[in-house]
Amino acid sequence: MAATRNVMRAVRVFEFGGPEVLKLQSDVLIPNPKENQVLIKIHACGVNPVETYIRSGSYARKPALPYTPGSDVAGVIEGVGEHVTTFKKGDRVFTIGTISGGYADYAVAAANRVFPLSDKLDFRQGAAIGIPYFTAYRALFQKGRAKAGESVLVHGASGGVGIATCQIARACGLKVLGTAGTEEGMNVVLRNGAHQAFNHREANYVDKIKECTGTEGVDMIIEMLSNVNLATDLQLLSCAGRVMVVGCRGTIEINPRDTMSKESSIIGVSLFLATEEEKHECATALLDGIEAGWLKPVVGSEYPLEKVVKAHEDIIHSSGVRGKMVLL
Repeated sequence: MAATRNVMRAVRVFEFGGPEVLKLQSDVLIPNPKENQVLIKIHACGVNPVETYIRSGSYARKPALPYTPGSDVAGVIEGVGEHVTTFKKGDRVFTIGTISGGYADYAVAAANRVFPLSDKLDFRQGAAIGIPYFTAYRALFQKGRAKAGESVLVHGASGGVGIATCQIARACGLKVLGTAGTEEGMNVVLRNGAHQAFNHREANYVDKIKECTGTEGVDMIIEMLSNVNLATDLQLLSCAGRVMVVGCRGTIEINPRDTMSKESSIIGVSLFLATEEEKHECATALLDGIEAGWLKPVVGSEYPLEKVVKAHEDIIHSSGVRGKMVLL
């Protein structure tokens, strides 16, 4: 028995490609935390669309092969490296990044990427905080300069980033509109902070949004699928309005004149480019939100590690997302 205790299950990627390149192995060595690192026994790991792009090899950032995907984990501290004083064995935590990869039984993470997980949230919810909530906060405030009293349209509001955006925007005094692809998705959006929800599968949904916003338009759009919606988004904006590009799966043709008529902006958002100060600002705001009770991640589909291939297929192809997808 003693010989098997230092190995774990982990998903490994040996070549870039489709979901089938994700291989679950049961003989991967448990990593040791080095200086300023912690070892986490993982209870849940969030699945993010960006992980499918990285796996396919089509993303700007390519990890060295082989690698284990996954950054947003929640679990319990198993051990700490030198100079770590903020955590001890047994602490409940969540992360916004790991060094060894989150699709595994254990992961090492830099201590400054790890945060205490409140007893108000379970591990599945903890795994749903990282990339979605940090991205939503960055899009709204660090890049979008949102202010209380402004209006925001969250395009694709029933997924992980969408729900996070609705909760944060509502808590900070914005008027929140959200779109989803199903009746159930629209209800999730309304329960999580949106004042109004629209079904983006309806042929006339854009007219309904225009009816709602009137001649003024919407101050900000958080866009999860800009390769489909960007041209339409420009028609919905107010003067000096801005589209925050959070997600994109291809190219789109737009008319730049549409930005001139309103002096509107199209702004890309990438959490990977956030500075340490910006990440600290995000973390502070979100930990406050957990304490205040308005930050409550909604967990959607759950998969055991053995079904990781199915999880990667579903996150891209499922119709009508409702909450954050997690691996258990």
